[in-house]
Amino acid sequence: MNEHDSLPSLRRFPAEWEQHDCVLLAWPHEETDWAYMLDDARRCIADIVRAISEEECVMLVGPAELCLRSVQEHNFNPERVRFVDMPTNDTWARDFGALTVEVDGSLRLLDFKFNGWGLKFAADKDNLITSRLAAKDMFGVGVENHLNFVLEGGSVESDGEGTLLTTAECLLSPNRNGGWDKEQISAYLAQSFGFNHQLYLHHGALLGDDTDSHIDTLARLAPYNTILYCGAGEPDNPNHAGLVKMQEELTTLRTPEGMPYNLIELPLPDVIEIDGEVLPATYANFLITPTRILLPVYGQHRNDFLASQVLRIAFPDHDVVPIDCVPLIRQHGSLHCVTMQFPKGAVSGIENGRWVSNKSLE
Repeated sequence: MNEHDSLPSLRRFPAEWEQHDCVLLAWPHEETDWAYMLDDARRCIADIVRAISEEECVMLVGPAELCLRSVQEHNFNPERVRFVDMPTNDTWARDFGALTVEVDGSLRLLDFKFNGWGLKFAADKDNLITSRLAAKDMFGVGVENHLNFVLEGGSVESDGEGTLLTTAECLLSPNRNGGWDKEQISAYLAQSFGFNHQLYLHHGALLGDDTDSHIDTLARLAPYNTILYCGAGEPDNPNHAGLVKMQEELTTLRTPEGMPYNLIELPLPDVIEIDGEVLPATYANFLITPTRILLPVYGQHRNDFLASQVLRIAFPDHDVVPIDCVPLIRQHGSLHCVTMQFPKGAVSGIENGRWVSNKSLE
């Protein structure tokens, strides 16, 4: 892995709705926080793996001695699902996975430092996953070392045309890049990703969120200058006031051409509590695959249905696939948080949408 080139280059961070052919996930095991509810967590991850593997490849990581047997028991399609033996702390691939950019027209992976969302949780193993995958020749493109900078994939939204949508609470957190001010951080992101239009939200948060307001829990960029965002729900919802302010702030955002964004409201799930703790359930944490939207749902018929209808409007060429993510939300994350997509060509060993050879699941 080489230090990133400091010479000027034309960079672009593809939007999630652009074509990709592989998604990274991590398998829950006994030495993670999932131990007390391992079967439920594995069923949920398995549902996501199956949904993705119906149309593209999955790279599934975890320590073989703790994971391989249970992975094999799920009988995943070996042409689409490849297991890679690797130590892990947890399952939040969105935040430890490499971020893929185009550099002068060619793909490159950026490996940022992951420090457990501002030193909240152990992340020593997860921080090494990208470099270990590279050492196993899992990538078909070069990897840039950005380990001097803390960044999680869930904190950045891109429209593929140079726009960044993020939150100030996360990106300016002193426990991530202490000593860097907003101007320095924005300049670094512009250099690394080609973000020439940066939008920081200063309002909006979900109780129970450990990430300091990751943007992928609150508002998501979509085609045609569209932003899908969490509605504020009823006034008695504990998240209501902050989300109202976020909605007001969203109305002030402008495209690079100076036009307002098309704003589409997603419902806010009814409050989910465990032992008196409010959990950060959100419908904004969906994954866009080549032909589908994988939507986290929470056993709330009306809200789940409404969210699926809203996404059908925003993505008319995609099918909406609901996946029960109540198990994930019990550990304060959801569907998008456990996935990281790679554009076509970024991962080696894939031809015509299938792993060329895979004995790891046999």
